[in-house]
Amino acid sequence: MCGAYRLAHRSGAAVYSLDMRLSKAVAQAPVGVPPGWSADEFGSYFRQNTIRGTPIMTIRVWMTALVCCFLALAGEGADAQSFPSRLIRIIVPFPPGGPTDVAARLIVQPLSEALGQNVIIENQNGAGGRTGSRYVARAAPDGYTLLLGGTNLNSIIPAIYKNLDYDPIKSFTPVASIASDGMVMVVNPSVPANTVGEFVAQAKAQPGKLKYGSAPGIASHLAGELLKYRAGIDVPFIPYRGGAPAITDVLGHQIDMLFNNKAVLLALIQDHKLRPLAVVADKRWTELPDVPTMQEAGFSGFPTDIIYGLLAPAGTPDAAVEKLNAAVNKAMQSETFRVGLTKLGIEARSMSVQAFGAKLADDTAKYDEIVRLTGIKVE
Repeated sequence: MCGAYRLAHRSGAAVYSLDMRLSKAVAQAPVGVPPGWSADEFGSYFRQNTIRGTPIMTIRVWMTALVCCFLALAGEGADAQSFPSRLIRIIVPFPPGGPTDVAARLIVQPLSEALGQNVIIENQNGAGGRTGSRYVARAAPDGYTLLLGGTNLNSIIPAIYKNLDYDPIKSFTPVASIASDGMVMVVNPSVPANTVGEFVAQAKAQPGKLKYGSAPGIASHLAGELLKYRAGIDVPFIPYRGGAPAITDVLGHQIDMLFNNKAVLLALIQDHKLRPLAVVADKRWTELPDVPTMQEAGFSGFPTDIIYGLLAPAGTPDAAVEKLNAAVNKAMQSETFRVGLTKLGIEARSMSVQAFGAKLADDTAKYDEIVRLTGIKVE
């Protein structure tokens, strides 16, 4: 219901109520004409100021309000047709170089071309992605400020954090999915373990010595905690501001192990800078045919994909959301995007607005169960 229609409804109701009160008062008043008026004068006044018995003031209020409504609807249509008319920002709530940042940089150029408007990336990292998410949740719902979110920010965070000053689900409108990525468990090459079983055995022999890292409250963190729960091992968790600094530290052997995405780890594995122990997937990766899945390694129950996509602040007009969704799906057909995905070994994941929202809701239920099992608590 547009604002002008609501105004018309309220104004009309008020005038109608006043008319009814006046009619009731007239009905209860003594029969006759107002003092000082002749019957002919009063009849002439009544005929001039009503139309078929309805006061002209009532009709004027309704007509004015309806005109306002039509103008408002016309304005909304014009805005939808002209969107976007200025620069669009994609907020990445993690440092540059991590998997979320990589997903954003793959789509930004073809999306700019599809929309015919500049699209830029802003990294607003901090608090495991919650700082940038909060910023977008509070932005104007006009389609010009978007969040590069998905599984980590909109399915896992609501499973862990219950007292945020924004809602990771209700504060956003799903726009479009972009890609689906998987995780792999890796260790620094100096760690004497070639399988998950050997890593577990070493962790049991030396409780608390081996360490792993991740940004807190995202898929890589939950995967590490789920392994600890399933294996019954003591491997301290080291929190980081994002995936990129955690990867830097496992390369430098400040930490021993981590889970992270194919998009950022595959090249390091292929260059023998990190050793893979298992992939978090339904089947082995084509690029790493000798590396087993977590289930093959004896550990089941790990969610097997991470979705990346764009979300807008709740209340963003449907026309803008649908236009953005169509532009993203068009951008995903570009050669630049396809080549970038192939190099990283990840898959395009195109979904409707409704399907993307349903996927995030389904993932939230899965991660709720992992949080319940592991008892993860993040401050």
